[in-house]
Amino acid sequence: MVSLLDRLPKVRGSYRENHEIAPLTWFRVGGPAAVLFRPADAGDLAEFIANKPSDIPVYLLGVGSNTLLRDGGFPGVVIRLGGKAFGSVEIEGQTVTAGAAALDATVAKTAARAGLQGLGFYVGVPGTIGGALRMNAGAHGGDTHQHLVSARALSPNGAIHDLPAEDLGLSYRHCALPADWIFLSATFQCESGDAEALQTELTHVQETREATQPIREKTGGSTFKNPPNDAPHGASAWKHVDAAGCRGLQVGGAQVSEKHCNFLINTGQATARDIEQLGETVRERVYRDSGVLLHWEIRRLGDFSAGQSVSTAEEVLGL
Repeated sequence: MVSLLDRLPKVRGSYRENHEIAPLTWFRVGGPAAVLFRPADAGDLAEFIANKPSDIPVYLLGVGSNTLLRDGGFPGVVIRLGGKAFGSVEIEGQTVTAGAAALDATVAKTAARAGLQGLGFYVGVPGTIGGALRMNAGAHGGDTHQHLVSARALSPNGAIHDLPAEDLGLSYRHCALPADWIFLSATFQCESGDAEALQTELTHVQETREATQPIREKTGGSTFKNPPNDAPHGASAWKHVDAAGCRGLQVGGAQVSEKHCNFLINTGQATARDIEQLGETVRERVYRDSGVLLHWEIRRLGDFSAGQSVSTAEEVLGL
């Protein structure tokens, strides 16, 4: 029998078969990837994308901060970017260029040390620049689109493109670039500021975040996107979750955080199914309470374990 690995093109990076992905995600749950691929550089990744069989699914994993990998694992190739080739942060004048694997918080701190303002909100965003581009990540009144000049991305045929920000179709937690394009880097234009004041501001944001969010827990960050401003309980998803009586709600080893109820946490023994079932239960209860259907911000992927599927709130409610 031909294995998946036998069907993949030769690379300069590394392949790992049946590789555990749970330790690479913040929730620390889920099954293995059929293959984990760590490309050597952008050229290596481009060659892989251009030459892999079209029927093999791929998923680009950052630091796994907003990813829920199901218990049955991922049947294709999980790509993990890292190292200087993908994680560098470079400053030239008032321009910041960051690789897709650069941590958002690292970008914020690097810019602040250089006396550049505009990217400080990233210190409160878990994840990497690649993920930030994919979902127009933001916090504290700022978002990725505000200072983005361009992004470099890999198309499904393995060609590298430099795309102006306006071509990405960025809106609230959304990017219009097709999901099978892979971001490689982003370039931002900032304004000059006082380095000491900017770093003090970042420290304040970090302290506030730690005081109000369960960042020391096994969590995936914000679970649901905020609803429209005219929703019955306003535009904050956590208010809808709280109003529906879901603060502290548990399914197996998964729990809605008592500290911030738009966060789901793995209390220690949760399965991916526990977490997804809890999320869908919250969505159902919120809809019954206010008529608002919350949408997942966390990306869910892979297969359920045999006999362990989860019904969506839409299925339960008949929507």
